[in-house]
Amino acid sequence: MLVMLAACSKDEPHDPVLNEDPSTFAEIGSLDIGETGAAEISAYDPATKRLFVVHNDETSKINKIDVIDFADPSKMTVIKSITPNSGAVNSLSVSNGKLAAAIEALDKQQPGKVTVYNTSDYTEIKTIPTGALPDMITFSPDGKYILTANEGEPSADYTNDPVGSVSLISVNDHYSVVNIDFSGFASQQAALALKGLRVFGPHASFAQDMEPEYITISPDSKTAWVTLQENNAIAKIDITTKTATDIFPLGFKDYNVDANAVDLSDKDGGVSFKKWPVKGMYQPDAIAVLQNGAVPYLFTANEGDVREYDGFEEAKRVKSISLDPTAFPNAADPQKDEQLGRLNITTTLGDVNGDGLYETLYSFGARSFSVWNGNTGAMVFDSKNELEVKTNAAGYYDDGRSDDKGVEPEGIALGLVGNKNIAFIGMERADAVAVYDVSNPTAPVYLQLLKSGDAPEGVLFIAAKDSPTKRSLLIASSENDGVIKVYSPKTL
Repeated sequence: MLVMLAACSKDEPHDPVLNEDPSTFAEIGSLDIGETGAAEISAYDPATKRLFVVHNDETSKINKIDVIDFADPSKMTVIKSITPNSGAVNSLSVSNGKLAAAIEALDKQQPGKVTVYNTSDYTEIKTIPTGALPDMITFSPDGKYILTANEGEPSADYTNDPVGSVSLISVNDHYSVVNIDFSGFASQQAALALKGLRVFGPHASFAQDMEPEYITISPDSKTAWVTLQENNAIAKIDITTKTATDIFPLGFKDYNVDANAVDLSDKDGGVSFKKWPVKGMYQPDAIAVLQNGAVPYLFTANEGDVREYDGFEEAKRVKSISLDPTAFPNAADPQKDEQLGRLNITTTLGDVNGDGLYETLYSFGARSFSVWNGNTGAMVFDSKNELEVKTNAAGYYDDGRSDDKGVEPEGIALGLVGNKNIAFIGMERADAVAVYDVSNPTAPVYLQLLKSGDAPEGVLFIAAKDSPTKRSLLIASSENDGVIKVYSPKTL
């Protein structure tokens, strides 16, 4: 086993870096904890060598956190379960011997909470109120803050739509909490919408319509970025001042160019990637940051999401709408099932003059991962159609999802493997994780594809220095079959 010395100043000690090959990740362990929804998100504690996993199942009324002995990833076993007396646990994060759980209220429109546990004995340290529906949670790198993305989803009839927010909890200040919303941007709504921000919930204010999904935090713990998935944007938060400073609309992807060629029908006799006169809304779920000099590069998994409620449904198939004859002169052809007829699009965009005829078609998600400048919001890279091409070549592409959001990139994690920065992108509908070398964040390079369980939701990287095997580890947690898979690379 070879090691190399990490680059550092002459006054700093040399930390050994394992000389691993990031293109050789292979499965070394698997555990099935059962039930649909059983293994949604995982968090790891290096001190106790334990893995904490969200274990929820509505049918079986299961709502708990499983504790897994992770000292030997090839022989994982469940040793304990933590059962919160409340609504479902949505997300977990670990720092300095503390496990933080984001827990929704039994009534999702009511404020949720964060409960912090001791990772050694599972005792409760503190419970803190948050905004409605805390969907994702993370500690800041320095461990001083806990942040939750409070999605604030509306009720089924869309008559109760809570404000979307981010709860910022100060660990060292007795877990005091500040809820940050986006009401301060309401006056900019028109200008932001021109750049691709979506504000469209019926009777919703600007603040109510924003739905925070996922958070990443800068290495210096001073800045956070939050995906606003349904709104097609990323928000920036100053942790020091506890304020939202920017909203970056993400615009739209053009599927009518060769590099973005996609299959948009599940009834066309197979997988065929073609150009189409359709736009994609990026609508990212997970986000991660890689600091490179003065630029924080934001990596997003562009899953896409649809508002589907009893009181409001935005999606329709192309064959169920009317196309503008000027924009689509052969309207009957693109509306056939084997063309665009089966494609789900939003009815909230595309009919600019309100005459009931759609000049432009906007579909959900971008079937890719992207890299954005965290200072300006500008895109610096998109994987175009590569994720779908690679999964199709491997036999993992699900043609039954072509009319919806394709492979649905959902989870993303970054990590240093050897001396290379690596990105891992989990694809919910391909049941796979793509591995990329992102040492140059403006030009990621594909390395390999890993088969996961059914619908990987959580993608977690454990650095070699924290790993029980002293080698880099990747953990994929899958929500549809409750399977946790562990992968590790070979050494050079």
